[in-house]
Order: sequence, then structure tokens, then C-alpha cells
Amino acid sequence: MKQIIVLGGGYGGILAAKKLANQLRKDKDYKITLIDRKPYHTLLTELHEVAAGRVEEDSIRVDLKKIFSGFRNVEVLLDNIDNIDFKAQKLQGAKQSYAYDYLVIGTGSKPTYFGIKGAEEHAFSLWSYEDAITLKDHILTMFREAVKQHDPEVRKEMLTFVVVGGGFTGVEMIGELAEYAEQLTKEFYVNPDEVTLHVADMVDTILPILPKKLIAKSERRLRKLGVNIITGKKITEVSEHGVQVGDKFIKSKTVIWTAGVEGSDLVGDLDIEKQGRQRIQTNDKLQIPEHPNVYVVGDNIFYIPEGTDRPVPQMVENAEQAAPLAAMNIVADIKNKPKKSYKPTFHGMMVCIGSRYGVAHVGVPKFMVPLSGFLAMGVKHLINMFYLFQICGFNKVYSYVLHEFFHVKNNRSFFGGHLAKRSPNFWLFPLRIFAGWMWFKQGFDKIGKIIDDPKAMFLIPAKAADGTSAASAAGATDAVSAASDYSAEALSALPVPDFMKGIVDWSMDLMFYTADGGYTSLAYIFQSGMVFAEMIVGVLLILGLFTAPAAVVSVGMGIMVWVSGMAPTEMLWYLVGGIALIGGSGSTLGLDYYVYPRLKKIWRKLPIVRRWYIYAD
Repeated sequence: MKQIIVLGGGYGGILAAKKLANQLRKDKDYKITLIDRKPYHTLLTELHEVAAGRVEEDSIRVDLKKIFSGFRNVEVLLDNIDNIDFKAQKLQGAKQSYAYDYLVIGTGSKPTYFGIKGAEEHAFSLWSYEDAITLKDHILTMFREAVKQHDPEVRKEMLTFVVVGGGFTGVEMIGELAEYAEQLTKEFYVNPDEVTLHVADMVDTILPILPKKLIAKSERRLRKLGVNIITGKKITEVSEHGVQVGDKFIKSKTVIWTAGVEGSDLVGDLDIEKQGRQRIQTNDKLQIPEHPNVYVVGDNIFYIPEGTDRPVPQMVENAEQAAPLAAMNIVADIKNKPKKSYKPTFHGMMVCIGSRYGVAHVGVPKFMVPLSGFLAMGVKHLINMFYLFQICGFNKVYSYVLHEFFHVKNNRSFFGGHLAKRSPNFWLFPLRIFAGWMWFKQGFDKIGKIIDDPKAMFLIPAKAADGTSAASAAGATDAVSAASDYSAEALSALPVPDFMKGIVDWSMDLMFYTADGGYTSLAYIFQSGMVFAEMIVGVLLILGLFTAPAAVVSVGMGIMVWVSGMAPTEMLWYLVGGIALIGGSGSTLGLDYYVYPRLKKIWRKLPIVRRWYIYAD
């Protein structure tokens, strides 16, 4: 069996391995092995959210074995590779060596400190999951200790935070930190005026690759959050007590370094041609020219596309486009087909400044649209969800939505706290029991009518003389989901838009009425089914079993009654009540509390479920 090794579980490595697995799933002669030092993939673009306490720590981590759980031709191995022998086609790891026929290098990058004195030793980096956790703990410690500190100079040093680097990572970090600091001042009874926030860069502006208008908006937002922006000043030294910015020394116990990256240690040690900051020179097929069976993806690529004068940027979209091409070219080589050249089309960039505001410049190369505020944040979340869907389907998108919108604390979401799950489900318990009883009672009362006369039709009105089929002739008669029997004289039906009424009349003519104005067999089956559905929905709601699906069905039945033109005004109560019960009310004093955990275990073991990640953790 031939071996394809993907080295690195970053954005490029994961996508390359998945694309290879899909394209070679029927070819048993090839095995794909992904090797990484850690058992999880880290969402590097979201590190600032964990470092500043917005989301839970596990929100930026994805288990590598979960990602590939549905692929039999992919093996995930944990090892630290310290050398690649291109001639022997072997990787040397701490545990063992690995032979390959094809190799994909996606080891990513690491922070670069440009030789600035003390930067690596005393500054906090933000380039890994561990970095984010360390920084989060440190920030909390600074506030805890500052409260106990009586020396004003030491206290000021603890409450001063400096982010070095005015690029995307730096701006996102300081914006997030500004919101977090506001929260911590309340939690630890610190005067907000004592907290000082700086973002510093040697270039003349923050976010230099964005249009000037978006830069100006970003600066205004940062200043509104209380951030001091320092640009055009050299950073010459970092110590345990602060950082030298231009001719000023800023005392701080927290200097966060986000000023640039370079190739990983492994890439830096390889005896191959490199350009830029330890990036591997590739050809247009993303191969290392002297080793054509070795491909490069992600931050490790140094390639200048035709018609441009700059190498591809070290950004996620580059990895997302390079990985599928590298995988496609490997498969093309295996099958003796022509390879394709890398012609990336980048669709812009976006940066969030705190949880509620962002700027974005997105579109296609000749038509880029500047966005800010709510729209920019929406674009960023959609892009994140699109990526997560590629690697882990519904499961991770669902998890992302929970972390970003529903489990937020202190309203730190661009929706504010409007979607936050702050109300316990037990308050819905009385509503669930009452709604269940009402549904069951309706169905039970109607069973008697069916038993007395199986041919009696009381849920579908007789066809009118003019050929219409519903409320135009009957008014609001006994509704499918009404609480009791109402006549047209007692209660008017809820209005239905004309276009919808026309569709319903046509469908009822097709399915329920005979040519002579009578009822089809399907009409009687439908009536009996609806009556039993009312009883079943009622029982499920009372027991708290499959509550969410039962509530969805109840809403669906209510909508059916409404569009048929037979819904009394109390149908609104059923619709609104059903919607309220969808959100998990069966987890309180209901069987869902016991049944769902067991079903989830069984569900997750099904091959198709694992393959497409159609489960929630």
C-alpha cells in the first residue's frame, strides 16, 4: 500500500487530507496519514476570543479524530517530526520514522520577533491554543492581584496592557481585551480609569492593507473602547516590566506580541530553497521543484501567482484554496492526468474589533465592497461557519452557533444578548403540560365523532358551489387544532393571503374532493391522521418525550389549519405556544432528560452520522 502523508493539522493540512480521502476513497492502494503534535485542530483566527474570555476554551478546538471519523482511509497519528529526508522519502519523528510516496507539508508558522531584545522571553504570543489559555489566565491574575496591591505604581503596571502589532491579530486582540477589561473592572471592583490599553506598531497605520475609510472606522472604534493607538514608532526592547516604544517606556506586566510570523522550526531547518520568512519556494503546481512528490499548503507556501508581484498571503483563504489544488494534483499524478496551476482568487478580509463591531473588505478582485458594523460581523461569522462545515459538518457549525450566540456572557455578541439562553427551561414546564393536555383533549373528543360515523367529515368543509373549498363557504368551523368546536357565527377565521388561499384550494381540489363534490378516500385518511396526530402530540408534550419535534409538528398543524382558512383566533395561541416549546422544554421533568443522552450515543455510532457529522455534542 502506498502512503500519502499530510504533515500538520492546520487549515491547509486538514483540508488537503479530506480532499485526498474523498478523491481516493475507492482506491485501496493508497493510505492517507495525517501527523500532528497535538490531537486537535485549533481555529487560530479565533484565539483572541478565548484569550479575552468571550467564549469557552473548547470552542476553538476540534478533535482531529472526530474530523476524520467517517474516513476509513485516513489515519491520524500524534508525533513530533524533527526532520525530513527527501531523498529517502522518510519523516523522522520522536516516536518512529514514516515512509511516504507523496508528502503534503502544512506545518504552519510561528511568531517572529525580528531580533528585538527580550521580546521572545518576556512578551506573550498569541499563536496557539495554549497561548490563548495562558494569556486568559494571566489577564485574570493581573486584575485579581491589582485589587490587593496598594502601591499605585505596581498597580498601574498590572493594569496596563500593550499589544505589539497593528495587523489583524493585534487589532482583534486589543478590541476583545477592551471589552473584557470593562467586564473585569466590574467583577473585581476596579476603577475603569485605572486600566490602560495600547496597540503599537512600527508602520504608520493599523490594518495597512485595508482601505483608508475602513482604517479610520477601525481607529474610531478602538478609541471609543478606550484604546490608545501608537503608530510609526519603533519597538526596541521588551522586558518583564514593559516595552520600549519609540522614546517612551511603557510599564506593563502584559505585553502581547502579534507583530508577524515566520515558517515553523521544521521548515526553517529543511535543506530546500526558501524565501521570505522561512517559506518554501514552490512552483505553480505547489510542488517543491527539486522534489515533485512533495507539495506545500497554507502559510508554508512562497509562490508569486502569474500577473502579480507579491507572494500569496499567509491567511486562511490561501490554505482553503491551496489544499484542494494540492490534493487534486496528487490524484492527477497517481492517475496520470494533467495537473492544474495555482491561480488563487482571494475574496477579501475582515477583522472584528470586539464582539459587536467589525470591518470587512470583501468581494471579487475587481469588485470589493467595504462593510462595517453588523454586516461585517455577519460576514465573518458566515465565513467561519462555511469553513467549519467543510471540516466537521453540522456538528461543529451547531457548536459554533451555541458558543457565539446562545452561550454568550455579558451580551458579548453582535446580536447582543437577544439570543442568549438565559431563561431556565423549567419555566416552560407548565406551558408544556397545558399545551399537551389541550392537544390530547381535542383529539380524544374528535375520536368519538369518527367512531359514531366513520364517514362524517368535520375537518374539511364541503366544496362550495362556486368550486372553492374552504372558509369562503364554511367560515371558521371545527378547526384541526382548535380547542373546541366553533361555528362561523361564533368566531371568525384568521385571514389568509389570497395567493396562499389559491394554492390551498387547488391542492384540496386535487387530493380531497371528487368530481361530484364528495370526498376522496384520502380526505378520510387525512382527517383520521390529523386526529391521531393531535393525541400523539399531546401525549408527547405531557410526557416531555421528543418535545422539540412534537412542538414543531404542533406548529406545523397550526399552520396547515391557518392556510386552509379554518383557523379561529385562538390558533395564534397554539402557534406561539408551540414555538416557545421547541427550545428543549422536555429536559425539565420530562423523559427527554433520560432518553436523549442514550439516543445520542446510539446515533453517533451510525456510520452515515459519523461520516456527515449530523450530531451535536
